[in-house]
Amino acid sequence: MTDRRSAGLLLFRPPAGGAGRAAADTVEVLLGHMGGPFWARRDAGAWTLPKGEYGPPEEPWDAARREFTEELGLPAPDGEPLPLGEVRQSGGKVVTAWAVPGDLDPDSVTPGTFTMEWPRGSGRTAEFPELDRVAWFPLAEARERIVKAQAAFLERLAERLTASGDR
Repeated sequence: MTDRRSAGLLLFRPPAGGAGRAAADTVEVLLGHMGGPFWARRDAGAWTLPKGEYGPPEEPWDAARREFTEELGLPAPDGEPLPLGEVRQSGGKVVTAWAVPGDLDPDSVTPGTFTMEWPRGSGRTAEFPELDRVAWFPLAEARERIVKAQAAFLERLAERLTASGDR
């Protein structure tokens, strides 16, 4: 059995109104709240970086850029990527991520959708947004909201920004 794999981009920026480049203690990251009925009333642990599944022959970087566009309805940013490695989520999925500097207005997002049977066992299908809202968060707040395993990406981003000084 092969692992299910996803790849994604973690967009980061200096805080709103901040001058210059993002430092680890002031950076904001873009997260999306997972759409669909399972996540509707949850906040903590219900936010994610824009990501999605891929398989051979697609490369993870290409999948991350494709998924960013599919999930947000906007082109993936062209900034210099910072590799954040991999994490294994509680369901077993392996997620590979890159941090990319950039900015976007959350109100400009047109989320992709998915279809599922809802309510379960009803035989009816409904369409839901992959991400029902998108927002910028300071790292400390993002840690409280992001899927538990993905918090490692936030830590790795902070480490890389600290190691490189103000980025």
